[in-house]
Amino acid sequence: MGALAKLVDATLFVFFVVIAVAAPLIDAQICLPESLFPDALIDLKNWYARSYGDYLMTQKPYFVVGIIWFELLFQWPLALANLYGILAAKSWFHTTCLIYGVSVFTSMVTILSELLQSGKASDDLLYMYFPFLGLGILATVRGLLLPSNTTTSRIGKRLTLGRKKKA
Repeated sequence: MGALAKLVDATLFVFFVVIAVAAPLIDAQICLPESLFPDALIDLKNWYARSYGDYLMTQKPYFVVGIIWFELLFQWPLALANLYGILAAKSWFHTTCLIYGVSVFTSMVTILSELLQSGKASDDLLYMYFPFLGLGILATVRGLLLPSNTTTSRIGKRLTLGRKKKA
C-alpha cells in the first residue's frame, strides 16, 4: 500500500499546486473586481471562457460566485495545508485531505449538475471539470486510508521518559 499511497500523494500534489495557483489568480476574477488583476490574467481567463465555452465564468450565476467564495476562503487554504502536509509528511494530512476531498466533491457535483442539465456545456468543457470531481474522490479516499508509512502517529504509542534506575 505504500507505493499506491505515494502515487496518490503525487497525483494530489499536482492538483494542489494547480489549485494553489489557479484559485487566487483565475477563479477569484469571478467574484472580485477585475481592476485587482493584471491584464494578462484577465486575458487568460477570457481566452479560457471563450475557448471552452465556459458560460459559468462569463455569466457568473450566483451559486457559482458562492462556490468560488467558498473555494477562496475554505478550500484554497486547505489545499495549501495539504501541500505542506505532503511535503513534510505530517500526521494530520489524511484529515485535511478528507475535509478537502468531501468539500471539492460537493462543489463539483453542483457545478457538473448545472453543466449537464443546462445543455449548454460542450464536451471540452465537461472534460475540464470532470478531473476536479476525480480530485474530490481521490482526496476523500486518501483521507479515509490509514496514514502512510512516511507519517508518524503517536496514537497508541507510549513515550518513555528517561528515569534513573534505583540501585
